[in-house]
Amino acid sequence: MQELINIIKDEVTKAFVECGYGEKYGYVTISNRPDLCEYQCNGALACAKEAHKAPIMIANEVCEKLQGNELFASVEACNPGFLNMKISEEYLADYTNKMLADDRLGLDEVEEKKTIMIDYGGPNVAKPLHVGHLRSAVIGESIKRINRFMGNEVIGDVHLGDWGLQMGLIITELRERQPDLVYFDPEYKGEYPKEAPFTISELEEIYPTASGKSKEDEAYKERAMAATYELQHGNPGYTALLQHILDVSVTDLKRNYENLKVSFDLWKGESDADPYIPDMVEKMKADGFAYVSEGALVVDVAEETDTKEIPPCMILKSDGAALYNTTDLATLIWREADYHPDEVIYVVDKRQELHFVQVFRCAKKTGIVPDSTELKFVGFGTMNGKDGKPFKTRDGGVMRLENLISDINEKMYSKILENDTMSQEEAEETSKTVALAAIKYGDLSNQASKDYIFDIDRFTSFEGNTGPYILYTIVRMKSILAKYEQSGKSVDTGVIGAPETESQKALMLELARFNTSIRNAYEETAPHKICAYIYELANAFNKFYHETKILGEEDEKKQAGYIKLLQLTKQTLEVCIDLLGFEAPERM
Repeated sequence: MQELINIIKDEVTKAFVECGYGEKYGYVTISNRPDLCEYQCNGALACAKEAHKAPIMIANEVCEKLQGNELFASVEACNPGFLNMKISEEYLADYTNKMLADDRLGLDEVEEKKTIMIDYGGPNVAKPLHVGHLRSAVIGESIKRINRFMGNEVIGDVHLGDWGLQMGLIITELRERQPDLVYFDPEYKGEYPKEAPFTISELEEIYPTASGKSKEDEAYKERAMAATYELQHGNPGYTALLQHILDVSVTDLKRNYENLKVSFDLWKGESDADPYIPDMVEKMKADGFAYVSEGALVVDVAEETDTKEIPPCMILKSDGAALYNTTDLATLIWREADYHPDEVIYVVDKRQELHFVQVFRCAKKTGIVPDSTELKFVGFGTMNGKDGKPFKTRDGGVMRLENLISDINEKMYSKILENDTMSQEEAEETSKTVALAAIKYGDLSNQASKDYIFDIDRFTSFEGNTGPYILYTIVRMKSILAKYEQSGKSVDTGVIGAPETESQKALMLELARFNTSIRNAYEETAPHKICAYIYELANAFNKFYHETKILGEEDEKKQAGYIKLLQLTKQTLEVCIDLLGFEAPERM
């Protein structure tokens, strides 16, 4: 279904061409003066110099061509050369009825579908998720859903941090505590136990203890580095321990991500890339890309057009150890081999941008991925407290993500109980749904690259630009629809009628912008654009609701039209919040 703004643009462009001017001047935008018009075109201003005419003369010519067009209620030429347009009420009603009849609400899938991998989440095994993991999970999940909705095949990969010194530290500390475990016996040839020698809570305590010791005890750190080396070179006992660490950690991580309604298709880690590293390194050497610099193996990735220094991409350290660069490049090798993605999107802290510039350039230069593969970095800003500093607990520590979710659940539970409209059990379930909306909308409504203030009081408010406000609007519609059906009437009859009030037309215009808004969010990899859209849509509906007697309307045909308009608004909002990764309860 063609977007309304493109339909308007086509008609305006045709009028410019018929008047003897270029197609490029028919560009149309939503009006920045809604008190004057709904759409506008400034093409006459741009055309004036080429045509050697005053802009208002050109605007008047084009305006004359558009008179009588069924698309418009009015078209006016205004000084110094603007075209101001209002959409026909009948045309708008027809457009919104077509949206309602379409399973996709008028949004076409992309014509050329792509295979896209999204690398997001990035938790470290043996460590609990903390608030720093929130943005990657929430933004990545939404980008994944938007891409799928547009018709692409999308594979989400959590990309676990399960390699490197942290594994050696855990193994070393475990060996100090339980030296008699079979994993540390070099003569052991049997099968290793199926049960892990630790619980998730023990594992989460082992790592920080080991990390602290390594900073104070050089000999301890050397043992940990040796253990890391042995693990990466196939020590069977250490490999079995790594599998235990993964099993215990991933089970806990899945539970926490499930609470966020975030899911991954792949639970691959850095360790999965390790088998590809030796051949990759040898090929880089053989092809003349990798060379030794100050003992390390590097690949030059600087380009002549760079305005700042881009250091070489280090492939191996002087001791032969792999780095994040190494595993990220090797990860691209198996992704290319297994999935042949057209695009790989990385949702990562924006402070990692230089790292990904190096990795992307190295991958293209060395032929790890074809030139046609798009490698995209979506860098996100920091989630800060009200003091403007990174979000912390009251005692200054890093807050566990499950504790943050629990705190917001409790806050929403108290608010919902105050209304005294539901049982404790229903209030508990409802509070979880609303709290998740508060968290996700609070994050996603900000442009990803910007830092933002995580304000629990504001995010959990039922008023203003918040998740609970959007949900409350949907719940209000659900209640009206339920009462309408309880009166013995069917929601399946009727059609959306031509708007008779400004608030009704404003609501229908917002609905008609759905397909454009989602496409823009998709093309710009920008979930915040969906948040901006649904906030405007919710506001438009609530204005219409307060000015219109829906259930009290005596004209049954008109009332049935209101109900269909309400249905379309509810469906549109529900599609949008699903793309953001949350849902609405039945009551609030």
